[in-house]
Amino acid sequence: MGKTHPTDRDTLREFEHEWSPYHRVLRQQYKPHLECLFGQVRNFADAGGIQNSTDPMNAHLISIMLAQECWIVALEEGVSAVEEQVNTTPA
Repeated sequence: MGKTHPTDRDTLREFEHEWSPYHRVLRQQYKPHLECLFGQVRNFADAGGIQNSTDPMNAHLISIMLAQECWIVALEEGVSAVEEQVNTTPA
């Protein structure tokens, strides 16, 4: 049987291509951040492919949000560790 939907990686390449004019006119300082978002989607492409959604944008956006959530939790854990260290250090 043939595939009824393009792969998640194919839709990501198309997504990046569609947004290339946006990327092109972004200020230089923001371009790495947009590229990072695309990278986050690539990190979860296997899960997005299993989802096999008729609208791949949903999987792309969930992938970005999941990566951002993981980053937030890691930052919060780092802050908690520093706070704990500060609170247990004798003055």
